[in-house]
Formats: sequence, C-alpha cells, structure tokens
Amino acid sequence: MQVKEVKPITFLFFRTVTQLKDLVNYLPVGQELFREAVQNKLAITGPIHWHYFGFTGDETKPFTLEVALPVATAPQEYDGTFHFKRTEPFKCVSTVHEGSWTSMPEAYEKMVAFIFANKLEPLAMNREIYTNVDFTDQASNVTEIQMGIV
Repeated sequence: MQVKEVKPITFLFFRTVTQLKDLVNYLPVGQELFREAVQNKLAITGPIHWHYFGFTGDETKPFTLEVALPVATAPQEYDGTFHFKRTEPFKCVSTVHEGSWTSMPEAYEKMVAFIFANKLEPLAMNREIYTNVDFTDQASNVTEIQMGIV
C-alpha cells in the first residue's frame, strides 16, 4: 500500500448513476470504448478504469460511475456516443488486488484502515484500474485500487 499522486490523464469515458448491484450491466462498456477509440484512430494509452464518485459502501445508495479508457488526445471534432476529459492530479492510497473481484471489499477495508491509521482525509472518489481481467480464472485478475485522499 502506498500514497501517490497520479498525473493528469485524458480519458474517453461513459458516465451513469447506478447502484452496486447493477455494476455487472456495465461490463460491455469497456469493449465499446475500445471500439470507439479504434474507429476514431485514437492512441489508447492504458487499461480500462472504473471511477466511482460518491460511493460510500452503502449497496442501495446511488453513485456516479465512469467507465474510462485512457487515450493520448481528445479530438475537438469528436461527435460520438462518449465523452472526453482530462483529469487533475489525483492524490490517493493505492494497492494492487490480485484475484477475484468478490474479495475486493477486503482490500478496500484494509485501505480505509490505512487511511485512518495514517490520519489521511478520504475523498468519496475511487478508481479501479483493470490491469488484467480473466473471466475464466478469476484468480488471475489484477486490479489496482486507488482511493482518493485530500
């Protein structure tokens, strides 16, 4: 676990308001983002991110989800389904979770404990970066979790 600042990133992204139980419905969005980037000849610069805004752990409370693909540039003439943005620097606590996504709540619990033990101030903004996704062998999944801090 480490504290770090992620430099600004340009994203092609999709945004919705959802609940935890409905996240599975947004798995295909990553493929759609890749397809859109390729069709528009955008340079893809990293793996799919899921950004959570206002998620508190309450499974019934709605929050904002962004499924985002890092790209080199945001063309001004773009008129497609998705949106572009360039983020600000993102200060966070980061850890790498290896294995099934069903065990990710344990990683989040450890991160929250780390944040409070080190007297850091959390933000209601988290990122998950899917370095490796393996639907056949979930033990092979590699996800970097970033919890925003002030």
